[in-house]
Amino acid sequence: MPSRPPPPMTAQDSLVALMIAVSAADTEMRTAELVAIQTLVNHLPIFGDYDADRIKTIAQTVFDLFEEEDGLDALFGLIQDSLPEHLTETAYALACDVAAADGTLSQAELRLLEEIRHELRVDRLHAAAIERGARARHMRL
Repeated sequence: MPSRPPPPMTAQDSLVALMIAVSAADTEMRTAELVAIQTLVNHLPIFGDYDADRIKTIAQTVFDLFEEEDGLDALFGLIQDSLPEHLTETAYALACDVAAADGTLSQAELRLLEEIRHELRVDRLHAAAIERGARARHMRL
């Protein structure tokens, strides 16, 4: 039985989906990452009119896609269909913030960030600056 198609995504849903995907990349969604996602959704202007209850729906969509053989490609297809080009760096920055939130970057997270950078066509120099900013924001003593 084929899986049902995921619901249409908004630009904000796409941002949330990428954050959840990065958190789930290493198969362990850490509390710090989940708190980071919730905090970003609650405080950033891009999410000002976003219904935070949709996070659960989007998370389930991401998890369902990750169960499929070409699920990551399908996820990127959904994101590219709903994310305006001017928000690609925002999407990458949010993904980097979630990846850095727990103080460690797994190989799976690093690979997914590289894939996100490639799929969203984020310029290498811009990506380096975004990564540096995320690292600076999440430093520990």
